[in-house]
Amino acid sequence: MKLYVKRFEELSVDDLYSIMKVRSEVFVVEQKIIYVDQDGKDKFAYHVYIKDKEEIVAYLRVLDKGISDKNVAIGRVLTTKRGLGLGKKIVEEGIKVAHDLMRAEYIFIEAQSYLLRFYKSLGFIQTSEEFMDEGILHVNMVLDLKAK
Repeated sequence: MKLYVKRFEELSVDDLYSIMKVRSEVFVVEQKIIYVDQDGKDKFAYHVYIKDKEEIVAYLRVLDKGISDKNVAIGRVLTTKRGLGLGKKIVEEGIKVAHDLMRAEYIFIEAQSYLLRFYKSLGFIQTSEEFMDEGILHVNMVLDLKAK
């Protein structure tokens, strides 16, 4: 398995196609979220993904400050192969990108509520009550990188 970290303009057409495909497979097909994934934010992000051979098996994007929140934000977190620790690995890489490449002090995430314990284990703190987004319960969370 190989890790990639690329800004939008560094993505090849094949990279972008693979990212859009896997996001569609997980969020639209598997989780049955009916929404337009292409939200215009991808251009303002680092795209962090792990490939096993030619298949993306874990992905997230790290958005610049001011795009989704006043802080750097992590979003579109997914894995396709469960039980291998890829979720933890990809989020840790996203945190590293936010800290090392973006000099973030805080990271914002809109986490699906069922993953609350997972994100807390990585240091995120819940900052909102549960709310419904696209038919799935979420909570806002923040990671304070200055405290680490």
